[in-house]
Amino acid sequence: MAADSLINWSLLALAAPGWGGVLLQGFVHSVEIAIGGYALGLLLGIGGAFGKLYGGPVLRDLLECYTTIVRAVPELVLILLLYYAGTDLLNQFLGAMGFGAVDISGLTAGIFVIGVVQGAYSTEVLRGAIKAVPAGQIEAARAYGMSPTKVLRRITLPAMLPYAIPGLANLWLIATKDTALLAVVGFSELTLVTRQAAGTTKAYFLFFCAAGALYLVLTLVSNLLIGIIERHAWRGFAEQR
Repeated sequence: MAADSLINWSLLALAAPGWGGVLLQGFVHSVEIAIGGYALGLLLGIGGAFGKLYGGPVLRDLLECYTTIVRAVPELVLILLLYYAGTDLLNQFLGAMGFGAVDISGLTAGIFVIGVVQGAYSTEVLRGAIKAVPAGQIEAARAYGMSPTKVLRRITLPAMLPYAIPGLANLWLIATKDTALLAVVGFSELTLVTRQAAGTTKAYFLFFCAAGALYLVLTLVSNLLIGIIERHAWRGFAEQR
């Protein structure tokens, strides 16, 4: 009933003259950043997990510093640091190399910031999932003469997926919520446009309920898709669950 009520409020807000399209556009921007940041974080996490497990001591120490710092510092502070200081450092570097300054779009910066944060958490989730794969399976693949790349593609990644999905699913939901933090740097995502709409119309309750309903719909759809993926990944592992 609470979900139905929120959705009803959302429909009323979307019907408000001039603001329905703005809220939907902000919602689309939030989803775009969440998808891009999550994908980047997943790539960083895969590299970080394998680096921590199989890399040299220097690489492992660097990755340990990365995951520790990112998980220790509040995400809002990281977003401000990476968004402002990161852009400034990049332009200083380009200037020193003889290139002109670049104007990084809010979408690109948002994806990068969310991706860096997600990467640290994905590293630990995937590292734990890889360690959960029975060592005998990897040893058997090597005994058959599989190359390291083939072992990774055919054995390690498929076998670790069931163990990684719960943690990765949680990180996806966190990514969708972290997009709201980008409002502090002026990116036009759902939270910022909702605040603008509410401030202009003074209908705070209406518009923030609408935003909450949109986030709720995204979460419900995500949970449905995650459930399908998880059931598919656990095929053949039923006796281990």
